[in-house]
Amino acid sequence: MASPLEQFEVKPIVNILIEGVDLSFTNSALWMVITSVAVYWLIVLGTRQHAMVPGRLQSLVEMAYEFVAGLIRENSGKEGMRFFPLIFTMFMFILMGNMLGMIPGSFTWTSHIIVTFFMAMCVWLGVTIYGFYLHGAKFLGFFVPHGAPVYMVPLLVPIEILSYCVRPISLSVRLFVNMMAGHTMMKVFAGFIVALGVFGIAPLAVAVALTGFEIAVAFLQAYIFTVLTCIYLHDAIHMH
Repeated sequence: MASPLEQFEVKPIVNILIEGVDLSFTNSALWMVITSVAVYWLIVLGTRQHAMVPGRLQSLVEMAYEFVAGLIRENSGKEGMRFFPLIFTMFMFILMGNMLGMIPGSFTWTSHIIVTFFMAMCVWLGVTIYGFYLHGAKFLGFFVPHGAPVYMVPLLVPIEILSYCVRPISLSVRLFVNMMAGHTMMKVFAGFIVALGVFGIAPLAVAVALTGFEIAVAFLQAYIFTVLTCIYLHDAIHMH
C-alpha cells in the first residue's frame, strides 16, 4: 500500500538545471498554472454576458465578488477597497487550488508550507511596507498598546513585536496543516477500503463524509486566509 504522504511529493516534469540551481518545472508548478487558468476562465466566462438575469456561472462570480468585497469593507474599511483586485485574486487562487486538489490524481499545492509561507510573507511584508508608507515612523506606535501604563511599555513592546513577526508563520501553517491533514486522512481511509474489500463499507462511509468535510475546509481555509489579510491591512491603515 502506498504511503499516505506520497501524494505530497514534488516531482519534476521538465528538468531544468542552471549553474547547479534546480529550476525544474514540477507537478506543483503545473497545478498552480492550472489553478491560475481555471480562475481566469471562470471570471471571463462568468462576466462576459452581463445579463440582467444572471445565469449560474455569472451568479457564482458575482457572489464571490460581493463576498470578498464585504470581507474587505468589514475588516479593513472602505480604504482597503483599493486592494480589492489583489485580495480577490488571492482568495480565488487559494480556493480554486484547494478545490482542484480534491480531484483524484491532482496535486494540492496548498499542502506545502513553502508555498503558503511565501504567500503569507508577501501579505505580511506588503501590509508592513504600506503601514510605513502611510504613517512613516509613527507606524512604530502600533507596537505600543493603547492605554498601557508607561512602566509596562518596555515589557509589552517586545511582546507586540514578536506577535507581529509570527503572523506569516501562523497564517501559512494554518492553511498548510489543514489541507495536508485532511488529504492524509482521506488517503488512509481509501487504503482501508481497498484492503478490506467487501468489508470496506464502513471506511467508505467515513471517506465520503471526509470528502464533504474537506470541501468545506477548502473553502474555510481560503476564507480565513483572506479575513486575516484584511485584518492585517486594517492594522496598517488604522493602527489599531
